[in-house]
Amino acid sequence: MSLTRRQVGLAAAVAAPLALAATGTAQAARRSRTLYIAGDSTAAQKYADAAPETGWGTALPFFLRKEVAVANHAVNGRSSKSFVEEGRLDGVLCVIRPGDLLLIQFAHNDEKATDPARYTEPWTTYQDFLRLYLDGARARGARPVLATPVERRRFDAEGNAVPTHGDYPAAMRALAKEEGVALLDVEALSLALWQLLGVEETKTYFNWTATEQDNTHFNPPGAIAVARLVARELLRTRLPARHDVVRLHEDVPTSWITWPPAPES
Repeated sequence: MSLTRRQVGLAAAVAAPLALAATGTAQAARRSRTLYIAGDSTAAQKYADAAPETGWGTALPFFLRKEVAVANHAVNGRSSKSFVEEGRLDGVLCVIRPGDLLLIQFAHNDEKATDPARYTEPWTTYQDFLRLYLDGARARGARPVLATPVERRRFDAEGNAVPTHGDYPAAMRALAKEEGVALLDVEALSLALWQLLGVEETKTYFNWTATEQDNTHFNPPGAIAVARLVARELLRTRLPARHDVVRLHEDVPTSWITWPPAPES
């Protein structure tokens, strides 16, 4: 997969940082807008028992003004299919309002061909389930946003970052074009970032600990880096107002990341 100059440039900006606009009446402009996230474990909120694992959705609010709230509905282990069939999409659509955003990122678990509860085929059922999110958001006056899945940490013998998501990113790009939906190409940009950082440096972005070598989930630096990519793409597509995206060129301390106690079951 070839990387464009823009993708490499954005990755470089994330690797080395320098240390939603409503229209209409003034009353509408003051109303807090909400960005809902529907996704899997790479974006999900983590709790104290999982630290230092961190989803990029936890870090995204640091790049948005407080007038843009983030409601992170991403859940570990879900696919575009299981998120719907468990009623989680309905839960989002019950509360989403006109002017809000619904950011949709799935594929990691859609790829699990041995699990019929989660598996989708890229060019058929994956796109079919994603359309449910698009149609549901639009029907409620909200704006859907597709985000290609963030890449895993995988390198070939020559040290080149390797794509791991098969046809899923291409299927999502094609759907976004067909449906006229904004696309955040997180897959391409994260792949470029891992290539820039290299085999060893990327370990400091993923959940590598004394007892675990996790090449899928992030630690705080990794979650912040991916959230910065998402925020840059939001700015590029002009989904929130330009002034609602902040700190793109500033350091975000890892001390800002916290892990609340796990909710009681």
